[in-house]
Amino acid sequence: MTAGLGCDGDTVAMTGASQPSIEDLVLGGIPGIPKVRFHNPFLAYEVGEDFMKFFYAAAAARIDPFILIVEGSIPNEKNKAGGYWASFGTDPTTGQPITTCEWIDRLAPKAWAIIGAGTCAAYGGIHAMHGNPTDAMGLADYLGWEWKSKTGIPIINVAGCPVHPDSFMGTLIYLLQMAADRVPSQQLR
Repeated sequence: MTAGLGCDGDTVAMTGASQPSIEDLVLGGIPGIPKVRFHNPFLAYEVGEDFMKFFYAAAAARIDPFILIVEGSIPNEKNKAGGYWASFGTDPTTGQPITTCEWIDRLAPKAWAIIGAGTCAAYGGIHAMHGNPTDAMGLADYLGWEWKSKTGIPIINVAGCPVHPDSFMGTLIYLLQMAADRVPSQQLR
């Protein structure tokens, strides 16, 4: 999810990963891990409602398991009388934008694991500087530093501006190996 306050540089950096590459993951080139499907606005063929349907389905618990990856700072949507700082798609019932915070609130409790990709998602980044009217924060600041996924995995922050692509992919591969019961998970819980 790239709906936070950010430059999307982490997504761009991840396309340069080589150990493994995104293509290796998506095309099934790594034996012993679950099938991976990325739903990222910059990497997807789908657009509009065809793209959003995956997020609606995950929020309705029709996709399970999934790993939620958040890129960008999380704005404080409670610090103003009206409007919103950041959104992603529209609510099918109200026709109103769905804020980044609403998406996190809908998806985080259902996620198998959550990764904060890049310094903005991990710690708030440049948007969290004093004086920014958004009161931006990192994902763990928003959810709480003690927050854990439904499987007991704490938020995993992979910082960097941008994130180092192979460090991110190594983290993702470890989680996928955990999901396949190929590596121990005690270190993360």
